[in-house]
Order: sequence, then C-alpha cells, then structure tokens
Amino acid sequence: MAPNNDRCKWSSIFMLLLSLSLAVSVAVATDKAPLVEDGLVINGDFETSPSSGFPDDGAVDGPGEIPSWKSNGTVELINSGQKQGGMILIVPQGRHAVRLGNDAEISQELTVEKGFVYSVTFSAARTCAQLESINVSVASVNANEGDTLASRDVDLQTLYNVQGWDPYAWAFEAEEDHVRLVFKNPGMEDDPTCGPIIDDIAIKKLFTPEKPKDNAVINGDFEEGPWMFRNTSLGVLLPTNLDEETSSLPGWTVESNRAVRFVDSDHFSVPGGKRAVELLSGKEGIISQMVETKADKPYLLSFSLGHAGDKCKEPLAIMTFAGDQAQNFHYMAQANSTFEKVGLNFTAKADRTRVAFYSVYYNTRTDDMSSLCGPVIDDVRVWFAGSKKIGAGFGFGVSVFVLLVIGLV
Repeated sequence: MAPNNDRCKWSSIFMLLLSLSLAVSVAVATDKAPLVEDGLVINGDFETSPSSGFPDDGAVDGPGEIPSWKSNGTVELINSGQKQGGMILIVPQGRHAVRLGNDAEISQELTVEKGFVYSVTFSAARTCAQLESINVSVASVNANEGDTLASRDVDLQTLYNVQGWDPYAWAFEAEEDHVRLVFKNPGMEDDPTCGPIIDDIAIKKLFTPEKPKDNAVINGDFEEGPWMFRNTSLGVLLPTNLDEETSSLPGWTVESNRAVRFVDSDHFSVPGGKRAVELLSGKEGIISQMVETKADKPYLLSFSLGHAGDKCKEPLAIMTFAGDQAQNFHYMAQANSTFEKVGLNFTAKADRTRVAFYSVYYNTRTDDMSSLCGPVIDDVRVWFAGSKKIGAGFGFGVSVFVLLVIGLV
C-alpha cells in the first residue's frame, strides 16, 4: 500500500502546483494593461479636467496635473481664446491644448505589440515667429532621460494653411511591448513664453498591404496610412521620412524637406477609394518607392492625377520618375471628372527601380492665397509591359498632348 500512498501524495502536490501556476497566469494576464486601440490616446485631446480644475493661467504645477500624462519642465494647459500679449493662442481642436516651454515634455505609457509599426497623429502649432520644432519619440518605460527607441524632430516653421496649425504623422516600430510616448520641445528660445502647442494625439497600428500580383507597387492606392480625425478637414501632413520600413504611409518614403499631405474622401476629391496623396511645395515635397523589377525588361507606370477639390489654383502638374525616365504631366480639367489616368513606359535597369513624384509648381488656394495645396495622385501601378505600350485611356504628358493637337490641325 505504501507505493500507492506515495503516488497519491505526488499527484496531490502536482495538482496543487498546477493550480498555483494557473492562478499566477490569470493574475498576470489580468494585471497587464490592455493594448492601445486605434484612435485618440487617453486624454489625447486634453479635455479631461485636472483634479483641481483647468487653471486660469494655463500653468501646470507638478508632473501629474494633466490626467493620464506625465510632464517635465514648463508645461501649460492652455484654453481656447487665451491671450499672450496681443496674440490669441491657437487651440487646434476643442477647448484645450498643451504648450511646451524650453526643454519641456509630456509623456504617456502605452501597451503595444512588439514588432508592429505604429503611426502617431498629432496636431501642432508654433507660438512665435522663431524656428520651432517638436521632438516625438518612444522610449522604454524605465529608460534614462534621453535614451529612446525611436525619435524624430518635426519642423513647425512652415505653415501649410491659414488656420495656423496642422495635423502631422510619425511612425515607429515597437521594439518592446510597453513603451513611453514622449513629446518634447527641443528648443531653447530667448523668449520663454514661446514653444509649440500640441493637441489631438492619436495612434494607429499599421499593416503593410500585400503586393498585388499584377502590380509591383505596395500600397499604391494609399488606403493604408495614419489615423485621420473625421472632424478635421486639413488632411495629415507626412514630414520627411527616408525609412520605408517605418513609414506612416506603408511602402512609401518622403524624401524632401517639406511634407506631403495624406487626404481623405470625406473632405477632398479622391480619384479612387477613401485615401490619396496631395503633393505640396514643388520639388520640396517628394514621395518615392523602390519597386521590384527585372533588368532590361519593359514596364508601364500608371497613376491617377487630379484636383483635390480644395480650391487649389491651377495649373497643376507633377514630375514623374521611373528609373532613368522622367516626364511631367499637366492635369487637364474634364467636365465629368476631377482626375485622369496618365502613365509612361520605361525599361528597368536593375532588380529594383525607384518611382517618385513631386509637384511642378508651388500652388496655393484661391480663397486665401496662402494655404499650400497641389495635385493629387492615387492608384499608382507598375507592371510588366511585354511588347505593349501605353495607349488609349492614358494621358501622355504635355509633349504628347501637343503632338495630338498638331495631328488634328
């Protein structure tokens, strides 16, 4: 009987350990913070009142006075209509926003999925005429000050519209499951009352679309991109980003000094689907992608070119590159459409070919003559042409248009 008693004893111990293990697992799972969801981060619009109410003078006393955020340095929770001298401070949306003084920062901890790319959308405005920028970064929760996993300075000097603020997007790859999202004013202005204003902070987990079988371009329809607020009619600016692996516009890079604008069909004319890209600031606003090709093989590059419906002053034209081929295309308004299909033939020189676009002109809106705008592109495609050449249904650029006119005379 002794062996049976020992067996029963060890079985009881095993069951007890198994129960304890399951209990610990459940406790850990319950204690773990939920994954951040697409959309506004907690109190990302700064409309949640501090425990002592919104301060009349905007000053924030202590690192925890803005609910769900930690602050360091001179941080102000400003009110809509608040004045600084003779100037009214800009609050992008709602009634409250945050201004960061010299070397000041705010941060919030987020639970993300390691290995995925996330895009952060935020609205920003500068306070003074001096060169202002804002640093956006993610860091380990327990990292020392200045130790970041990813970081980017976003220049706020250029005002892209007369409202005085713009939505921006920045992307990062999650190297850890728990990170700290940080917004910091890297400047040291002579005037301590200067400093960037931020508002409406949102996040979105990005997915890189699969490459279609008949198209070498990834995300050529621009349907995958940063979070966009439905009540914001300004689109989202995509500043310089040379890393296609961590881009707010998956598959694409922004090569230039100025931003391009990600637009939606709720507020702009979009050739197809719900999203497109508006090219701004002439050759200072370039988007590009390296596509897979085979050397010495012929290809077609086609895309939709159009007007965003935002009162942009014509003429509208873009410069297009495919490998060593370059051609400009002028948008020609049509009675029944705000866009047209255009394209060009090229022969690949290597196993990867660069396609790129920028606006030929520096366009502004006709209603204020200041807000930057430009041509819209969408549905970018590159495919093997064989013996085919671009024919009916496509525009040919200015030179071919002239030849057609001559032929009709």
